[in-house]
Amino acid sequence: MDYRLVIFGLSVSVAFLICSEAPSVKMTNAVCKSYNKSWVAVHYCRLKAYSRNKTSLNINATFIEPAYHISLHLKMMKKASGYKPFLFDYTIDACEFMRRRNQPVAKIIWNMIKDVSTINHTCPYMGLQMLSDFYSIQFPVQLPTGEYLLLLDWYFDGKPQFATNVYFTFVEDFLTQKK
Repeated sequence: MDYRLVIFGLSVSVAFLICSEAPSVKMTNAVCKSYNKSWVAVHYCRLKAYSRNKTSLNINATFIEPAYHISLHLKMMKKASGYKPFLFDYTIDACEFMRRRNQPVAKIIWNMIKDVSTINHTCPYMGLQMLSDFYSIQFPVQLPTGEYLLLLDWYFDGKPQFATNVYFTFVEDFLTQKK
């Protein structure tokens, strides 16, 4: 067997996988709910469609009272006869994370939203907090094709204040995906 031909074939395959823009992520729904309207007022939480394959997330909320101790419960679900737990489910201290950036999963989400949000400082948080025109979703890990739900429950001083639920589809199609 000619090893040069095998090396050439492997090189072309690796180049195809690296250069292809095959993974496609599209947000399909966003739901935000305030549990305590005297502390957090959610003004809007919606998706804006730019094209058939591109949507952006916009969230606008006001923290009426200062939030000094914030915890965030992150949970990812995959749709399979209903939404089932998938990949991660844990709680982080959000104020500690904003000081040290020491949680890997939270850091993935933070790297996606840091340029389009107003939450780029440490605690306390008060006043208008927003995420605007968030559309670029890139995962550093490979996900199976399917429908997913990212649940974010926000706790201030140990009490649930509001929830942010983002539904999205992930498609891995090397043959027919086009931008």
